[in-house]
Amino acid sequence: MGSLKLEPALSRLDLLGKPVAAALEVWPPDAPVDGDQVLVAPIDSELADTAAFCEAYDIGLEQSANCVIVAGRRGEVTRYAACVVLATTRADVNGVVRKQLDVRKASFAPMDDAVRLTGMEYGGITPIGLPHDWPVLVDARIGAQPHVIIGSGVRHSKIAIAGPALGALPNAVVIDGLARST
Repeated sequence: MGSLKLEPALSRLDLLGKPVAAALEVWPPDAPVDGDQVLVAPIDSELADTAAFCEAYDIGLEQSANCVIVAGRRGEVTRYAACVVLATTRADVNGVVRKQLDVRKASFAPMDDAVRLTGMEYGGITPIGLPHDWPVLVDARIGAQPHVIIGSGVRHSKIAIAGPALGALPNAVVIDGLARST
């Protein structure tokens, strides 16, 4: 995977955000990917943003996935979800995501809220280790990828994981058309 120096994530918990490390330590034995097959690589934290990362580490955008946090409101209730999409696409927040959350209005969560609620660093948010009551909406194209690179909860590393494993995370819902090509 490009020039990344990948190692089993369970042997490098120092490269993971605290909620990510905690989730991997209790990785379900019946998951489609063994916890030892979740890999992590250190990166330059200044290169954590997708375009810069892909260029610096020779990773194709089609191998890179983004996890964005969306907030939706209905009345006084705010609902959050994570959307996992390929870097070559954008989540359909005002269409598919809004309907999935059953809210009147949906938008990207403010950065401060996303960081505070996930316990992860902005630019490193990942679907692994999110709050248990949040849905994880995964674009169906992710499952077609043998491996994707995604955040690790911190900006100084990235996780490599089989695409289908993201669709099998707790609370994950695989959705055709979650994202649109850019």
